[in-house]
Amino acid sequence: MAYDPSDLRSTLPSSTAAASTPERFSGSEHVQFRDLPPVEKTADASTWYARGQNFVVGYSEVDGTATFGRADQPDEYVVLLADDALTAHAQAPGEEIRAAGRTMLVMPPGDSTVTVTGRGRVLRLVTTRSTDLADLAANADSYAEPHENIPPFQPWPDPPEGYRIRSYDLTVPPLSNPSFRLYRCTTFMVNFIDPKQGPRDPSKLSPHKHDDFEQCSIVLAGEYVHHIRWPWTTNKANWRADEHQRVVGPAVTVIPPPSLHTSEAVSPGTNHLIDVFCPPRFDFSAMRGWVFNAGDYPAPADR
Repeated sequence: MAYDPSDLRSTLPSSTAAASTPERFSGSEHVQFRDLPPVEKTADASTWYARGQNFVVGYSEVDGTATFGRADQPDEYVVLLADDALTAHAQAPGEEIRAAGRTMLVMPPGDSTVTVTGRGRVLRLVTTRSTDLADLAANADSYAEPHENIPPFQPWPDPPEGYRIRSYDLTVPPLSNPSFRLYRCTTFMVNFIDPKQGPRDPSKLSPHKHDDFEQCSIVLAGEYVHHIRWPWTTNKANWRADEHQRVVGPAVTVIPPPSLHTSEAVSPGTNHLIDVFCPPRFDFSAMRGWVFNAGDYPAPADR
């Protein structure tokens, strides 16, 4: 992995997940919501969906009041308020929480609702066990068959204090370098990075790979080029051409393992990208102090 020595990721332990390079690879996924009509539309909200192997991203633009509900939800899910002008009233049986501004809500299994008021963007993250939402994804057909090199989804251990609505402030100071805010639950890890002004320095990119999990990069604003390179194997028929895919937000890109990849902000204005992983990442979780809510959600004992 190519990280600047000042980047905390340069201290990550070397991966031991894959002893050898696999022979077959799946492609990337790029869904640009602005190019598509909303799947769901009301007077106050428009919603689009995209998916990976284990997860579904619901992206909504709200102007007014919109209620997002789940009935018999099989596992925890995440609601992200991406803008300061939004407020939310989250409810589950026997409890409720109110939140304002940039916030990550973790919602328990079962029945729940989140009513959002204001003008801004709302992200919902569910696993593909929520088949009703997985079927709405613009790229659902791509996952008619499982993608290569991704093990079956396994949730992380239950929270010691039980399932309930949890709220996390996405404006707290991030890590120093890189400026990550990492939160996790039993199903997801979210890295909520602040918006950046102007393009990324092309001499300071960070190409790296993951052996056995997808990375979901969500562009909330601006333009990015996702640079993706797959390994060469002995069978040339399995080779894939390099990608240098430009996407304009709002957009979802799913980067497959074990491709080498890095994302380059290229807009002269505001660029905002956040990363999502399902289930949470072991390597980030192993670094002391990196995951801001690690006390609420233990890592699996066997790792």
